[in-house]
Amino acid sequence: MCKKFTPDELNQMDHTAKNDVIFQMQDRLDKLEQNYETLIEQVRLANQQRFGRQTEKLDDIAGQLSFFNEAEANYDETAPEPVMEEVIESAKKRSRKSKKKGQREEDLKDFPQEEISHDIPEQELNEAFGSGNWKSMPDEIFWQLRFEPARWIAEKHVIKVYVGTDGAHQDEFLRGDHPATLFKGSIATPSLEAAIINSKYVNSNPLDRISRDFGANGLNLSKQTMSNWTVWTAERYLSVVYEMMKQCQLKAHVNQCDETTVDVIHDGRPAGSKSYMWVHITGELGKVPVIIYEYQKTRHSDHPKAYYKDFSGILMTDGLEQYHKLERDLEGIKNANCMAHARRHFANAIKAIGKSNPEAIQSSIAYKALVRIGAVYDLEGGLKDLSPEERLKERQRSIKPLLEEFFAWIHEIKSDQTVLPKGETAKGINYCLNQEKYLKVFLSDGEVPIDNLASERALRTFTIGRKNWMTLNTVRGAQASAMIYSITETARANGLNVYYYVKHLLTELLEIIRIDGSVDEKELESLMPWSKDLPAECYSKRRK
Repeated sequence: MCKKFTPDELNQMDHTAKNDVIFQMQDRLDKLEQNYETLIEQVRLANQQRFGRQTEKLDDIAGQLSFFNEAEANYDETAPEPVMEEVIESAKKRSRKSKKKGQREEDLKDFPQEEISHDIPEQELNEAFGSGNWKSMPDEIFWQLRFEPARWIAEKHVIKVYVGTDGAHQDEFLRGDHPATLFKGSIATPSLEAAIINSKYVNSNPLDRISRDFGANGLNLSKQTMSNWTVWTAERYLSVVYEMMKQCQLKAHVNQCDETTVDVIHDGRPAGSKSYMWVHITGELGKVPVIIYEYQKTRHSDHPKAYYKDFSGILMTDGLEQYHKLERDLEGIKNANCMAHARRHFANAIKAIGKSNPEAIQSSIAYKALVRIGAVYDLEGGLKDLSPEERLKERQRSIKPLLEEFFAWIHEIKSDQTVLPKGETAKGINYCLNQEKYLKVFLSDGEVPIDNLASERALRTFTIGRKNWMTLNTVRGAQASAMIYSITETARANGLNVYYYVKHLLTELLEIIRIDGSVDEKELESLMPWSKDLPAECYSKRRK
């Protein structure tokens, strides 16, 4: 608290002392106003993030709609009922032109089909037209979809046993081959475990919900049983796939990295301690997508240092000091930083202003920054289908001048008195100034993406699942989840149907994994999510 002067004290002050008090009050008032504006910005931004759309697109930020109730916001009784083509994903992209004849049959060809005939009895036809005075016309056909719950089949394996009855082989036994099983004495099969993995790790359902769904179909599988199966599957079978995927990922010229928090209940630390799930992916613009999740107890720089110790190339990150330390400590690593993080701060500043004040938005530094960054993104968006060499050439020609102008402008406005020192605009400016060198790396290499959003997208499935199951129970379970997420997300990135791929993977691994856990490298390569040797079923978008 500042000193409060009485009227007598003020009257006794000389002119210079009074001026000093006034100047101090002005400085204090300026700081209070800045703190007030910063708090108002934080409250507006918090409300927007809680109730508004999560977007960084300039047009959307400037005029967002309230969320309200999703059903009410989208309700329209005049909307037409969707036709079959709209609810069934076509294997091919369609234009807006009229549908080809037979397109509906083509869309439905992979589904089991059942023909239901609606005929008119001959007697009724004769009564209507006269005996024999009628003929059949082309049938009218329409389609509907019928849903049937999951189907369970109890496999009764009969191992035939024979015994010699005479001669030298009397009383010798021969048995039929016993099929390999996932776990000794267990009812689990590759298809059942694949269904559990798909439901938990792709559809983000907690095991309690999966257990209830199974129970509704007459199968009583406890959460504990499914948890055990999942951990055993990861450790016994999927770990070898995980390790080969890591080797492939680290051979890429460009990698991307990010991390998010996760609560692990029994990790040997006090309750509430934060653990981290790291994600490492091959560059977004590379040929083969590989996504690796890695559980660690902390965010310490030792973790990425150990992971990337043998990596040589460019690492795209969000600018944390842990990653810059890698470039200093490990020879061969070059850092690149995420332009989306700069854009995000300016976008947050616009959201905090509020849509009701368009004049303030368009006159703000944040808006001007977003316009400049948006121009860079617009040009970059048209280069994704080019080769790295062509992309680099076009970046140098069209994007580099824009980016150089943007950073020149950032340096000019860095000391603008209207910018709140602790506000989102200041954070965006400081990020650009501090990371300028790293934000420009993509201009010199056609394989480097402009941002690290691919890593954030890779974490999204995990974070959605985290909202449902909230915590992981043990470190062992967290490590198993990291392996499974790596395989399921890499499968999705390579266009595979996760259920069929995991089913195929476990079926094959049952046969090729040796007792000591080792496996032939060539056989394992043929099972990788990017392998050209996978059966067509793995690419199917529909369950048969």
